[in-house]
Amino acid sequence: MALTAELVTIDCHDSDALVSFWTAACDYVVTYESGSGDYVVLGPAKAPENAPAGSARPRIGIQTVPEPRVGKNRVHIDFATSSPLADEVARLVSLGASVVAEHSVPGVSWTVMADPEGTVFCVSSGSDG
Repeated sequence: MALTAELVTIDCHDSDALVSFWTAACDYVVTYESGSGDYVVLGPAKAPENAPAGSARPRIGIQTVPEPRVGKNRVHIDFATSSPLADEVARLVSLGASVVAEHSVPGVSWTVMADPEGTVFCVSSGSDG
């Protein structure tokens, strides 16, 4: 038996801001919202055509919590883009993300970013790995 990653949940203080950011960043839509609005699930509007088996994009949960994030998050999402990395980073910055660091090792380059509440994620170019 194996596990399948299908949902990554991000704790936050302002769920409206993060829902706006992540729907625009990932081209997702709201697929579920609790009656109180404290928990929202985002997912692709539709499955990409001709997607290879096993390539489903995981959904993102946005969960309002009372306590602030302290320190580095222990789990983060790695995103790949088919666009040039600099272009995708600029797009995400225009949506409210910030650049934390840039890294490169032979064969792969990636940018560490933070969403509007400081949750860290990484972006790499699909051609880089």
